Amino acid sequence: MTATNVSTQVFQVFIKATPEAIWNAITDPEWNRKYGYPGHSEYDLRPGGAFRAVSSEEMKAGGAPGIGVDGEVVEVDPPRRLVQTWRFLFTPEMEAEGFTRVTWETQEEVNGVTRLTVTHEVEGAPLTAQQVGGRDPIDQGGGGWDLILSDLKTLLETGKSFHS
Repeated sequence: MTATNVSTQVFQVFIKATPEAIWNAITDPEWNRKYGYPGHSEYDLRPGGAFRAVSSEEMKAGGAPGIGVDGEVVEVDPPRRLVQTWRFLFTPEMEAEGFTRVTWETQEEVNGVTRLTVTHEVEGAPLTAQQVGGRDPIDQGGGGWDLILSDLKTLLETGKSFHS
């Protein structure tokens, strides 16, 4: 494994969808289970509310924990901004890195396009930085935020995810 000194990673994607549709795809388990990695995310959408990414049965059969990521909602401004903490629970070393911070922001552009920006502050969490940056330290074939956001865009624009 190679550590990274990157303390903040920023990912952007332009999606032909409304900010509301993107917000729902991020925060609603019925939507967020359709793209990215198998499983779904649950949010208690209020400051101090819980966040958790629940592994699918397929992931658990492959050795993933029942809850792959946990955290807390810090700020909620639907459909423009969601700030949360984030901690991987896949390995004891990743869990020991503690909580990092993720900010989701939407900005309406022209012609029905919305810019989605995900900022992940990973200071002091080199394993997390590798994982979310698509350089998978636990060797599970992960593509990080790039994969998740590309699949989200594909789902919202075509109605099908990479897994469909």
